Formats: sequence, C-alpha cells, structure tokens
Amino acid sequence: MFAMNSAPKSVWRNPIHFLAFGLGSGASPYAPGTSGTAMAVAIYCLLPEMSVLGYAVFLVITSLVGIYLCDKTSKDLGVHDHGGIVWDEFVGYWITMFLAPSGWIWIILGFIFFRIFDIWKPWPIKWVDKEVHGGVGIMLDDILAGIIAALCIQALAFWLL
Repeated sequence: MFAMNSAPKSVWRNPIHFLAFGLGSGASPYAPGTSGTAMAVAIYCLLPEMSVLGYAVFLVITSLVGIYLCDKTSKDLGVHDHGGIVWDEFVGYWITMFLAPSGWIWIILGFIFFRIFDIWKPWPIKWVDKEVHGGVGIMLDDILAGIIAALCIQALAFWLL
C-alpha cells in the first residue's frame, strides 16, 4: 500500500532540515510530496504581488537556496532524496504558477498539473531523477515538472481565455 514517511527528529531542531522539509510539511506520515505542495500553495497565496522580473528572481533565489538545503539535508540524513525533503516541491509549484492567470481555479489546476508531472515523471524528468545526484538532482526533477506544468497552464489559459 503506502510506505509511511519517517521524519527524523532533526527536522524540528535543525533550521536547514526544517526548511528542506517544507516548514515541517514533509514530515507528514503519508504523501509528504503532496503535503509539501499544499504548503507551497498556501505560501504562494501569501506572496506579495510581484512584477514578472521580481517573480523570476524569486524563483532563481529559491531554486539556488533549495539546492543547498536539499543537498545538506540529504547528506546529513545519509539518504539521497528522503521523501520528506519537499523544498523542491515548493519551487516546482511556484514555477508552475509563473505567469499563470490569477484565480483559485488556476491555483488548483497548477497543483494538479504539478503533482501529475512530479509523480508520473515523464522523460526527461525520470532521467534527471535517476541520473543527477545531490541537491541539483533533488531540485532539477521538480523544476522540470514545474516547467512542464507551467506550459500546460499557459496552453490551457490560451485555449480558454
């Protein structure tokens, strides 16, 4: 059935692990990736309105920070990509929402599209997930899932709007 997520105690004591575990959302015993993405949605809804350039800078910074957080946490835990490390889901969802139309329907569709591509892992996401290691590998497959999900949002918006 489902494998239960086992979050280390360091998630609650180490600020780097706490961030990598998505402010604790990755400590969810079931579906930590989905829980992390739900937390990313909540944070996205609280973000101040930004220009396109400002949001792009935000994505670059959170991606670079994520490479460090995920790499350090995975090394500390001795596990390549612990299921509870969900900072990559944060950034992947936020990429999904780059230039997305405003409104709840788009926020929900972004969540659905991102989760589909993050779980399904079509090529090249699956290749990156298996072949690229460290913090870059942990982040890059979700970045790609976010880009593909963002393209789906844009195509749907173009078709509907």
